[in-house]
Order: sequence, then C-alpha cells, then structure tokens
Amino acid sequence: MTPLAGLLRKEWFHIRRDRRTAAVLIALPVVQVMLFGYAIRTDVDDVRLAVVDPAPDSATIALRNRFAAGDVFRTVAVVPRTEDLDPLFESGTAQQAIVFYPGFAEDLGNGVPARLLILTDATEPNTGSLLQSYAQSVVEGYARSLPASPATQRPVSIVAQTRMRFNPTRESSNLFVPGLMAFVLTIISSLMTAISLTREKETGTMEALLVSPLRPWEIIVGKVTPYLAIGFVSVVAVLVEALLVFHVPLRGSVPLLLFEGALYILVSLSLGILISARTSSQRVAMMFALLGTMLPNILLSGFIFPLESMPAALRAISYAVPGRWFVAIARGIMLKGIGLDYVWRETLFLAAMASVLLAASIRSFNERLE
Repeated sequence: MTPLAGLLRKEWFHIRRDRRTAAVLIALPVVQVMLFGYAIRTDVDDVRLAVVDPAPDSATIALRNRFAAGDVFRTVAVVPRTEDLDPLFESGTAQQAIVFYPGFAEDLGNGVPARLLILTDATEPNTGSLLQSYAQSVVEGYARSLPASPATQRPVSIVAQTRMRFNPTRESSNLFVPGLMAFVLTIISSLMTAISLTREKETGTMEALLVSPLRPWEIIVGKVTPYLAIGFVSVVAVLVEALLVFHVPLRGSVPLLLFEGALYILVSLSLGILISARTSSQRVAMMFALLGTMLPNILLSGFIFPLESMPAALRAISYAVPGRWFVAIARGIMLKGIGLDYVWRETLFLAAMASVLLAASIRSFNERLE
C-alpha cells in the first residue's frame, strides 16, 4: 500500500496547490443546487395586471379588489380604453389584462350574463396558460360569492372570454428559439474565447504577444474580431433557421435585431476575455465560463423559467446577467414587433456591460504587461 499512499499524498498536494480549481469544484455543486432550487418554479407570482374599466361600477370595483387582494396579481394600470393596452403589453409593463364591458353591474342585477375579456401575453406559452387559469379562477370565485339575481332569482353568471396575444397558438418554439440565440452565442463568444486565450498562455504564445510592440487593446481587438465575426454569422444563421424551420414570426426590424445581437456578442466576448485574463489554464477557464455565463444565462435570463416566480434576491442578481436583456429584446422584436423606443432600456444595460467588461479586460492585460 506504500505506492498507493504516496500517490494519494501527491494528489492531495496537487489539489492544495491548485486552490482555484478546488474552490470551483466545491462551490459549483452548492451554487447549482441553490440556483436550480430557487429558479426552477412552475408557479407564477407578481403578475402585472392591467384593467380596462370604461364605466366603473360597484361590481367591477369589487372584482378588481378580488384580483388585488391575493398575492398573485399586481394591478399596474387602470385605463378606460382597450387601445391603451398596446403600449403596456409591448413594453412588458403588463402581462395580463381584464377588459370589462359597460353595464357590468347592471347585467348581474338583471340576471343577464355579464361579459368580460381576459387578455394574456403568450410570449411564454406555459406562463400564459397559468395566468389565464389564475384569472378565470378569480372570476369564477367572485361569481360564486354573489347572491342570486333579484330579477330572476337564479345564480348570476359571468362569461369570461379569453384571448392570447403575440403567440395565440402557444407554440413552444416561439418561446425557446429567441432564448436559444442567447445560449448559442454565449457558447461561441464567452466559452470559446476564454478557452482560446488560456490555450495561448499554456503554449507560451500569449507571453510573446505581451512583450511585443502591440498594445493590450490591440491584442484584445485582434483576438476578439474573428469570434465577433463568427458570432454575427451565427446570429444570421439562427434567424434563418428560426424562420424557415421553426416558423417563428419576425414582426420587428431585422437590422435592429442584428445590431442587438452584435452588442450581446460583444458583451459575451468581453466576459470571456476577462475570465481568460484571470485564469491560467483551459480547465479553470472552462469552469469559470460555465459557472459565470452559461448557467446564469439558462436559469436567470427568463429563457426557460419566468423571472416573476423567483425570489427577490435572484431577480436582483438577474440584472447582472446579459442574457436577461437580450432574451427580452429578441422576444420583443420577433414576437411583438416592437422597436428601439421599447427596448432602449435593455440596450443601455447591454452597452454599459460591454463598456465595463472591455475596460476591465484591458486593465487585466495591462497588469500582466507590467
């Protein structure tokens, strides 16, 4: 057993020397369990509800209070016309709307079925179906709580019509394809860039570049430009595939979507460069890239799981996830047909991230050069 004990001792010393790898191996399962445990939720909370009430009466106000009384719905706007809903849905301010028809309370009192319309944003089909079910259950509960109509002495009836917006057929591809764009671009940009640059370190060619007359920003531009071009070609290829194979609608501006895709690629490339500048091996760079880019972009971007159902702490962390902003942009342009006037906030977030990460990458290379 002496040779085996020696080998075990050697491996233990190797792990102690490579503390970064050991820290990643220990922290990765803990972080994954925390993220998956809190991010994977099928329920929906904090639903942003808009109400169209052209002629408020006692019945409409009582039903509005029913929606506001629970922990599921949060009324964000009360408007008099259905035309006022378009900017609310397109900007993401509202996820669902209740449209009352005039004379709602009068119909209930006369024993006539009172009518209302439930509009739901179906860019996320599963979430849209849940929201529709929640709203219908609130309406049905309110109808059961009312006394019989004085005119007919029969139980009152509320007819709730439903309509899905932006994705009426509830095609899951309309949900996943825009999000897959962010996932694929992350692999090409962050992961491959981090591995490529750390390979230069391991082979010794990076040190030769650092002592060359090239400035740090020139080295970064030279290393990033090919991957930026590859990523841009990938954006075009994914769009063509989405249109021809999955029949995902593209209702908005193609140049705007390509510009946003290039901006997101720049953010991902900058993050990959920063990871490579702070690591010394391809293995560690791959672990940090998986932990810092791919995992958050899957769980905390709204790609699969709605952000509204996550705890406040994870929603706050998601602000630092580039995929959150690009997924919102891609879905908005492709499914809703919105323009820059609705996605300027997400664009500013991506531009700020690109600026900060590029500056940090150049500074990291400056430190190595010194």
